[in-house]
Amino acid sequence: MHLKIRLTCRKYEIWAFSFFSLVTGLYVLHSSIALLLLNKEVPITRGMLYPRESETREVHSLDGIWNFVRSDPDNPTQGIRDKWFEKDLSKSQPTIPMPVPASYNDITTDNLRDHVGTVWYDRRFFVPRSWRTDQRVWLRFGSVHYEAYVWVNGKRVVKHEMGHLPFEAEVTDVLMYGSENRITVMCDNALIQTSVPQGKITEVPNDNGMTIVQSYTFDFFNYAGIHRSVHLYTTPKTLIEEVKVTTNLKNQNADGEVSYSVSVKGSVVNEADNDLHIQANLYDKEGLLVANATSDGKLEGELQVAEVKPWWPYLMHPDPGYLYQLEIKLLAANEELLDVYRLKVGLRTLSWDQTQFLINGKSVYFRGFGRHEDSDIRGKGLDNALMVRDFNLLKWIGANAYRTSHYPYSEESMQFADEHGIMIIDECPSVDTENFSQELLGKHKSSLEQLIHRDRNHPSVVMWSIANEPRTGSLTADSYFSLVANFTRSLDKTRPITAAIATPYTKDQAGRHLDIISFNRYNAWYTNTGRLDMVTQNVIDEAVAWNKAYQKPVIMSEYGADTLEGLHIQPAYVWSEEFQMEVFSRHFKAFDELRKKGWFIGEFVWNFADFKTAQSYTRVGGNKKGVFTRARQPKAVAHLLRKRYFALGRDLDQCNIPEDIFIYIAEWKS
Repeated sequence: MHLKIRLTCRKYEIWAFSFFSLVTGLYVLHSSIALLLLNKEVPITRGMLYPRESETREVHSLDGIWNFVRSDPDNPTQGIRDKWFEKDLSKSQPTIPMPVPASYNDITTDNLRDHVGTVWYDRRFFVPRSWRTDQRVWLRFGSVHYEAYVWVNGKRVVKHEMGHLPFEAEVTDVLMYGSENRITVMCDNALIQTSVPQGKITEVPNDNGMTIVQSYTFDFFNYAGIHRSVHLYTTPKTLIEEVKVTTNLKNQNADGEVSYSVSVKGSVVNEADNDLHIQANLYDKEGLLVANATSDGKLEGELQVAEVKPWWPYLMHPDPGYLYQLEIKLLAANEELLDVYRLKVGLRTLSWDQTQFLINGKSVYFRGFGRHEDSDIRGKGLDNALMVRDFNLLKWIGANAYRTSHYPYSEESMQFADEHGIMIIDECPSVDTENFSQELLGKHKSSLEQLIHRDRNHPSVVMWSIANEPRTGSLTADSYFSLVANFTRSLDKTRPITAAIATPYTKDQAGRHLDIISFNRYNAWYTNTGRLDMVTQNVIDEAVAWNKAYQKPVIMSEYGADTLEGLHIQPAYVWSEEFQMEVFSRHFKAFDELRKKGWFIGEFVWNFADFKTAQSYTRVGGNKKGVFTRARQPKAVAHLLRKRYFALGRDLDQCNIPEDIFIYIAEWKS
């Protein structure tokens, strides 16, 4: 019998083999016959502003050491049936300490790493009496992977499906003020064919009978747990629920415009009921007021900024990542201050056509990485020290961009990218998408809706990636990605859409729906392994073919070779540092030829750093394609890549070259 694990109020369903075979057969049929897909609506996210303190808001962190219980994989719903959420977990099961935020997989010394199914967290926290007074209290999670159920004092307050994205609930009426409270979380890491990303659950025999196994095709480890910070925060009863910002530059970038739109919760707002209004103030980096405006009851307006300082990417301007602070004050008709929220904004314009991508009217050549949120012990857990180190390395090597492969990264890292002028291709968690179905389409669209709602105000986000290496050769992929792409455009028309495609251009059905073509290919590694003489021309030919097929700008979004640090073999041999350098060098030659054609706009290495994968005889401790080790130390190729990225910056953007980039060798005499 095959198992398909799916929590639906959370009861695991066991489907008979005959039904599983029928579904499998239908999926196979979809590859040869296009499936009729309907463009159904998906739930729209409300609120979810990043927690910030102000005159009207308080923020309390619930990060720290929580209590943890692993469910029996053969009895994953026991905690629901026995109502573990009604009391401390320790009264139901033995608990162990577990850090939050962090993946739970690598914390212990037992086999928790490969656990499939549900786990439980809980902790106690204190709520002051002062929070009872005329305000709301919210509980917010930055991310739980993959699905979460949350109880406060035994009452369920929220359910959320989708890792890597935030969710929240108002808990005003379930808290005990001036007293201790308890929060309980059930997390399920099971991936199935209608989750995003997809996976499969099977039951297989082992030495003790049968066991449940999670499998997936994507090449990174399925870390799970409470991955990002948990906050408790307060707002007034009538509050600023959402802020949407767009910017524009005018008069040859001499002046700027900030358009804002505010949604309010807790009061009916319409044109006839002009009792609430917004005071918007814009401050520069020195704290000087540069623009202000007062809205009417529509709660929207524009700020005109003279002598604007635009947001520029790193190395394209001496002062990259310039940010203003936008202050939004919600006022009553009598000018009473109801709520205040502040956020950073960068003023810039984006445009694109059939041959180029421009920021502030200047053509951009992307040079960067695919990355992963991944580190030893913490897994995908938020790690501020690691984040700062990564951005220091990005700037050291001269990169101006990266793709959030293959899921949304932390909100803190997005803010850091804003501040440092690093451009982001923001990718939803759809990876290796296949077996297209109506249910999968709905969740795929929901992941994009949540992503765009979260990241729409970030100046660093310059492009949306709607998938990584989807199986775009099937007939259904045409209608599927037409619906996904058009839905994405309906949410944001100010940024172009791409997807990292690995299907050959001769079979691809998705490229016509994109604004920019991105393709992944591993010449001399997965194809023609070891043949360094089969790289340069293959890269040129494929990029030319993609452009010819779709008449759109082209990016090579992945290339590289696994490399074991310290392995040296001459002449170059696969897995050696010499081979990685040779592979890069031959790609560089292809990229320089392609840049002359006018429509090739970027090169992204795979990967920034080594990262963990599922166990495999093709992976020694994980994927080793990193330019940096998992400990964030450079391999030999990092120094080669640094020379190239800064040389491109000098030639294209007239940036300065670091003094230490070329070390002294000898005095040359002619």
